[in-house]
Amino acid sequence: MTKETLMHGTDRAPTQGPVLSPLGSLSSLTLTRPDDWHLHVRDGDSLDAVVPHSAACFGRALIMPNLRPPITTTVQALTYRERILASVPQGMAFEPLMSLYLTDNTPPEEIDCAKASGFIIAAKLYPAGATTHSDAGISAIDLIHPVLERMEKLGLPLCVHGEATTPDVDIFDRERVFIEKTLSPLVRHFPGLKIVFEHITTSEAAQFVRAAGTNVAATVTAHHLLLNRNALFAGGLRPHHYCLPVLKREKHRRALIQAVCSGNPRFFLGTDSAPHAADTKEAACGCAGCYTAPLALGLYAEAFETEGALDRFEAFASLNGAAFYGLPPNEDKITLQRKSWKVPDYYAYLDDKLIPLRAGETVAWKLAPMSDGVPP
Repeated sequence: MTKETLMHGTDRAPTQGPVLSPLGSLSSLTLTRPDDWHLHVRDGDSLDAVVPHSAACFGRALIMPNLRPPITTTVQALTYRERILASVPQGMAFEPLMSLYLTDNTPPEEIDCAKASGFIIAAKLYPAGATTHSDAGISAIDLIHPVLERMEKLGLPLCVHGEATTPDVDIFDRERVFIEKTLSPLVRHFPGLKIVFEHITTSEAAQFVRAAGTNVAATVTAHHLLLNRNALFAGGLRPHHYCLPVLKREKHRRALIQAVCSGNPRFFLGTDSAPHAADTKEAACGCAGCYTAPLALGLYAEAFETEGALDRFEAFASLNGAAFYGLPPNEDKITLQRKSWKVPDYYAYLDDKLIPLRAGETVAWKLAPMSDGVPP
């Protein structure tokens, strides 16, 4: 594969040609080390349990700021970054890239500090009540116009959890309504603001990104590429398939697959891997989030393989996100082997268990052992 092939910017249709079977002829895939442009690692003792999973696969990750209390200042982001780095296993090179949590009261001057820090590369817009620890999020977009103006001026990207949260909106329509009522006006009002529409889930979101200017991009998760909303109820209620934004209809899953395999450089990898202890997922009011960090690359490879588009996987996983954020690609390589492996039933997590997506089942692609050890 040439760099020109991987970096092309056209939004053409997926490769026409035979779709590779799960036992196709390709035995390995070597690519520039990927980055994860949407990652949750929590804090405290959780870091030692989950950071090594991401560090084994990814060179960098954009860390989400929705802790309790949230990361709202540059100083808080710096100390959080240091805690994450302390949990990176010796011999692994992993760089946490930080983001700020925007509130109704964020001062524009904090954006100046964030931009000058060199390690904060984005600010995050959570609509109040949209997802985990979003209660301190934005109640009305007009309240942060001065902050967005400063971000537009300084070139600091805005990451958006794109869901309307008013009670009258059906949960399966929240993304579409957010596009209509909030995101479209936002893009018109701030034409120079770089925006990442995170973890998109619908055909409307994919089309919005395609039609927008080069300043608008999107991340897509592995679980939204591989699962539709039937997975929530397969054989009974499946709490470990519950995430926000919630899984959608099959037609939307197909639209996401086509978008990421199209070669459009404004779609890139963001796992939204979100650790929750088993007792908080398997509860009367279970937490939202899928834990995918240890198996994410294999899941993404499966998704691209179904479209016969493995030649475009490197751009999506390793090149597009870095280019959008104005960073160079990682210099080292990783290799995925076509080697079916069983996902553990659980990982040790605090005083409980952390149950990954596809627990006890198999993934068709496995990260090859590295010179400094085998990834967990």
